[in-house]
Amino acid sequence: MTHRQIMKALSGLMVGLFAALLSSTIVTNALPTIIKDLGGGQSAYTWVVTAALLSLTVSVPLWGKLADLVSKKALVQMSLVIYIVGSVIAGLAQSPAMLIGARVVQGLGAGGLTALVQVVMAAMISPRERGRYSGYTGATLALATAGGPLLGGVITDTHWLGWRYCLFVGIPFALIALAVLHRTLHLPVAQRKVKVDWSGAFLITAAASLLLIWVTFADDTYPWLSWQTFTMVGATVLLTLLFVFTETRATDPIIPLRLFRNRTITLASLASLFVGVGMFCGSVFFSQYFQLARDESPTTSGIMTVPMIAGMFVSSTLSGRFITSTGRWKGWLVGGGVFLTAGLGLLGLMRYDTPYWQVALSMTLLGVGVGMMMQNLVLSAQNQVGAGDLGAASSVITFFRSLGGAGGVAVLGSLMSSRIAHHGAATIGDLAPQARAEAVHASAGGSLPAMNQLSAAVRSWLESAYGHGIADVFLYAAPCALLALLFCLFIEEAPLRTSLAPARPAENQTA
Repeated sequence: MTHRQIMKALSGLMVGLFAALLSSTIVTNALPTIIKDLGGGQSAYTWVVTAALLSLTVSVPLWGKLADLVSKKALVQMSLVIYIVGSVIAGLAQSPAMLIGARVVQGLGAGGLTALVQVVMAAMISPRERGRYSGYTGATLALATAGGPLLGGVITDTHWLGWRYCLFVGIPFALIALAVLHRTLHLPVAQRKVKVDWSGAFLITAAASLLLIWVTFADDTYPWLSWQTFTMVGATVLLTLLFVFTETRATDPIIPLRLFRNRTITLASLASLFVGVGMFCGSVFFSQYFQLARDESPTTSGIMTVPMIAGMFVSSTLSGRFITSTGRWKGWLVGGGVFLTAGLGLLGLMRYDTPYWQVALSMTLLGVGVGMMMQNLVLSAQNQVGAGDLGAASSVITFFRSLGGAGGVAVLGSLMSSRIAHHGAATIGDLAPQARAEAVHASAGGSLPAMNQLSAAVRSWLESAYGHGIADVFLYAAPCALLALLFCLFIEEAPLRTSLAPARPAENQTA
């Protein structure tokens, strides 16, 4: 394909990817209003976000494997249609249960687009030239991940729109993507006998789902050390072992385990797991920091995340272009790990009254780190395999990134609640007796407090607790970024290929 043909097809892919990823983040600032209108509680609040991330994560390996067996174009179109159906149902939801169910459908469509965009790009473009175009993917991810809360805040604050349009807004983008891809995306279809590893798909889905359900409810519905924890963790381990056993005997496994004999793919998967924690950490917890610790509106809190968006956009675009021109990519991974670790560490030191320029600088470092690492980890894995394994290799990296993001949000969200309560209890003695009674009432019940209805002293106390507690979340996430950096240090840099045939079979490049 010529550059012009690639850009036409890529425009449709990027519009569809933007719509899919937008659904994961746009509800962040609108959730308090949504749950209040539908009459839900704290568990519904959590599951509106988790349901979409869960279905996205567990469906990625299946989409990736199907891409190696059937028409990639048909799969992209199918995932867009699924996403549109889920968005319509979500926007019309009349109860929390209906909304959560619709979010599962949305996540299935988003999982397809998240996995297939990388696969389609790999089918169109050689690894050496892919860096030139992967920057566009990184920029789209940055815009959707960090810009979603801003758009959601604006829509929610606009009286003639309302929160339902947060769920409808992705539909026009998906329809545009369908039309553009129908006309511009023309890929050869491999003539292969289709045999899907359904048992493997079921086992990996069950294992990932049970793991995410456990971390979502741990320390909320039951303690971390409880019979529920031992039961679910034990079942997850058993399902994982059964999955490995099944994949070793499957004719066409959903995740070819031979890929993990390749050191680069194994290390890139592990690094991607921890990059996902930092990536989703920013999009989910920044909105709570700005709204609850700094008392900003949903729209303003979205605007304040622009430094992170800019950092991701610039670093992903520049790194892609430099990789294409030089063929060197490992330095960008290592540099991204350094920036990501530094950004999360500095964010762990912020408080409710920290000057905004300091917070903005830390957010920029976080965005730069994610932008350098996210797409280039996929590129490093794709460079190790031939055309027949592109879908599986790409989806493995995406799966681990999504798994890290979903699990990280659940665990860190639970830790955030306990840290806020800890800091509040440690400083409540500084309040006057009357204010202390008001503070106990304001922090009880597990619901989000109405800051504007509190007295100045109690409001300052609560903002301080939220600011310190949310900062602790980023501090806890910093070691994850450090682990990602360490894994990247041990990745062996191989020259980027100029064709889709690997220099050596991936399974022969042992760790």
